[in-house]
Amino acid sequence: MDYFVGVDVGTGSVRAALVDLQGKILETAVEPTVTYNPQASFYEQSSNNIWTSISHVVKKVVASVPKSSIKGIGFDATCSLVAIGKNGLPVTVSPTGLDDQNIILWMDHRASEQAHFINKLGHKLLKYVGGKVSLEMEIPKLLWLKQNLPETWKRTELFFDLPDFLTWKATGCESRSLCSLVCKWNYSAGPNITNNWCFDYLEEIGLSDLAADNYRKIGQIVKSPGSPVGNGLSRKSAEELNLLEGTPVGASIIDAHAGGLGMLGCSANDISSDFTTRLGLICGTSTCHMAVSKEEIFVNGVWGPYYDAMVPGFWLNEGGQSTTGKLLDHVIDSHPATLEIKKKLGPKQHVQEYISNLLKTLAESQKLNNVAYLTKNLHVWPDFHGNRSPLADPSLHGMICGLTLSTDEESLAKLYLATMQSLTYGTKHIIEALTAAGHNIKSLLICGGLTKNHLFIQTQADVLGLPVLLPAEKESVLLGSAILGACAAQTFSSVNDAIKKMGGSAIVVHPTPETFSYHEKKYRVFKKMVDDQNQYKEYMRETL
Repeated sequence: MDYFVGVDVGTGSVRAALVDLQGKILETAVEPTVTYNPQASFYEQSSNNIWTSISHVVKKVVASVPKSSIKGIGFDATCSLVAIGKNGLPVTVSPTGLDDQNIILWMDHRASEQAHFINKLGHKLLKYVGGKVSLEMEIPKLLWLKQNLPETWKRTELFFDLPDFLTWKATGCESRSLCSLVCKWNYSAGPNITNNWCFDYLEEIGLSDLAADNYRKIGQIVKSPGSPVGNGLSRKSAEELNLLEGTPVGASIIDAHAGGLGMLGCSANDISSDFTTRLGLICGTSTCHMAVSKEEIFVNGVWGPYYDAMVPGFWLNEGGQSTTGKLLDHVIDSHPATLEIKKKLGPKQHVQEYISNLLKTLAESQKLNNVAYLTKNLHVWPDFHGNRSPLADPSLHGMICGLTLSTDEESLAKLYLATMQSLTYGTKHIIEALTAAGHNIKSLLICGGLTKNHLFIQTQADVLGLPVLLPAEKESVLLGSAILGACAAQTFSSVNDAIKKMGGSAIVVHPTPETFSYHEKKYRVFKKMVDDQNQYKEYMRETL
């Protein structure tokens, strides 16, 4: 029997999976990672901590099968910036000066001024990131390091996106994935051009020194996701992972894109299997919205189009929300009623489940046909950590309209529901932008932690008026990284072939038509809220 290993490095943990040829996940393991928050908006991690965690989880999932049966391994990770110096040792990216803190996490917002500076210059490359580079991307963070930590800039020999660091650590090969470079590093790629770094862009923003030694510091060798990297696992990494030296390693991919790979091929009765009609939502701490097309489509405020970044031969547009699961957790954790709820719950019960049941009870007691109607007078704008898409405005903040003096569990339940609805209105906002630009979205595919929340899934279907597909194989991100390993082993004729043959089936959740007009009215309030917020800013700007 042949198997593949998928490794996923998320925001707060490392996971690994043992996957068979049909895309069935047989074993999984997880281990938490450490995140440092030395000051407001600064989030850092350690590449040593992450690799150690990877070695632990991979050993666990392969323990029951012969090493020789593992035919390939793939890695995905968050789009975080890694600094490596002499002899492959970490170099600090932190104001603390600690070398072990050598990763700027994706959600770090320290590079706001640098992103604003780059956007003000308006280079033509920016049309491939929705017109604005995000402060969460790597080029603004590199500029921040050069301007604020000059010793780090001098000492660093290699800068990696975290997924590419993992393949380097596994193989010793300094190659980079086209996925990371095109999506997060402003690398230029397309079917009718020579893929390359744009020197005049780097020169214009003050990073021309990265071109030294044929761009070695940021990447000379660029591979499509799933392409074999180097000679496979090095002797050292093979020992650390308890695998065979030379085991094929697939060129890496960003975690959300791995979720897209793992989902796009799943099938359901009466739902089109055309990749270009599907919007993939990868829902975790944040949410990424993935839409592919055969032609390049430019969407203001939405990243891309990126060529070959996820599915070979397709262009990718990537929308997103910076906080989704994290925002719902924040609503629960910061509410006075949560402590009392936790006291009532058993060890295996979750607050979210309790709230969902409470909402049903409240709706029944008020003789409402649907829980959605409980938030008629409570509205939320969910950008507590800025807006990624489609407004591309990191300065936006969260808003709540309709609060009372109540601090009981009923007030928590309603606020939780209103927040969940607002996140879905955010997805509707993104879909409107995609559709206006030329996409034709007919269904949603959703993976990630929020798929366990039925209320969230039904809300998506109801607000958007679209069927939602839930892959039978729940861990789409791990499946996506395993697909990379299968492609590196040349088990399938192409990445697209692997997607279809390992994609499996899906359960379909259909919308509730009678709630659609209600959500349309709330969506009007939603869009008015951001207009009002911008007007408030103008009022206050005029007073200073």
